[in-house]
Amino acid sequence: MDIDLLAALRTPEGERALATAAVLAGGDPLVAAATLRSTGVPADLAAGALTQAELRRRAAAKFGPTAAAMFFTRAGLEQATRAVVADRRAARLRAAGVHTLADLGCGLGADALAAARAGIRVYGVEADPLTAAMAAANAEAAGVADRFTVECGDATAFDVTQVDAVFCDPARRRAGTGRRIFDPAAYSPSWDFITALVDRVPRTALKVAPGIEHGLIPPGAEAEWVSVDGDLVEATLWCGPLAETPRRATLLSGKEGPLLIASAGGRGPFHQLTGTGTVDAPVGSVGRYLYDPDAAIVRAHLVAEFADTVHGELADPKIAYVFADRAEPTPYARCLEITDVLPFSLKRLRALLRERAIGRVEILKRGSALDPEQLRRDLRLSGTGSATIVLTRLADAPTVLLCQPVPESR
Repeated sequence: MDIDLLAALRTPEGERALATAAVLAGGDPLVAAATLRSTGVPADLAAGALTQAELRRRAAAKFGPTAAAMFFTRAGLEQATRAVVADRRAARLRAAGVHTLADLGCGLGADALAAARAGIRVYGVEADPLTAAMAAANAEAAGVADRFTVECGDATAFDVTQVDAVFCDPARRRAGTGRRIFDPAAYSPSWDFITALVDRVPRTALKVAPGIEHGLIPPGAEAEWVSVDGDLVEATLWCGPLAETPRRATLLSGKEGPLLIASAGGRGPFHQLTGTGTVDAPVGSVGRYLYDPDAAIVRAHLVAEFADTVHGELADPKIAYVFADRAEPTPYARCLEITDVLPFSLKRLRALLRERAIGRVEILKRGSALDPEQLRRDLRLSGTGSATIVLTRLADAPTVLLCQPVPESR
């Protein structure tokens, strides 16, 4: 894909090719290509239309119906913020009084589109010419081109004095290979540049990988970890006046449903837990129930705050399983009822599962070096029952907890 092909896809002929490709998406690619060419569509236009149709089909999980009119690159789609996350972030910026925003490294425009929909004037900067052109096309498709404009250039050269706030989502994949970058020092723009933005524009928000070390969080910034339907997707550093609490875990739902907690205009249900990230959870013994906290809570170091909500405690100070004697409804964790606690022994575990006629198991682990799939094969399961196996450590000893899910209504 190049800029000329993108321009061709936006002509009436290209739009017809895209419409036909959308019908064929998901089928045999060779048959689809032959079908398009048989209608007189040039080979390069047919290939481009089919690629976009497939990317749009995949993008629906992140962007919903809007994806059907957007343009994507494969790498850009992988890195793009999910709409439910971008919408909530935009609502928070708007609630903080942001009217103009610089999106430095705007990519395909996922966050900028959300901010523009929230009424914020967005100036996007993107170094890659094709990605910048796609972001501009996406602004037109979303009907916000009057509030989101894109320039192709160096994000570090943008004059940030003309905006109220800055959002930066640095590239975290290596150009050419697509491999993830785990060291913030290798981000583009550089870590030094993005963390210095707050000195120039106090209201700065930075999107970072969820695995970021707490020691790298700028002093005074709020670090928020975000999960969607239980999948940990990102972290945001809210700097300057945007910071409200040291640590926050936000649990979003990308599914349709009622608003669970009133948001600042963000769509979809969500829950959030806040704290300092420095409190140690109480340590005790294994209770009747085990809570497996959402990954956002664990990464935000808010396990102690969560344990307090269910009157629970850890059985090991280094392992984030919370135990309690009562099952309490909570949006922050899965709750399992413990039926058996035993030192790990493959022979003993296999015999217990056979005795209970358990043929299907879910395997969870924290603090265990065992490979779940290898264990599943070694267990040689048979039977009609099901259970959850939790591999962990208690008093430094490998331990197995055999569990059953607790009904949500309980």
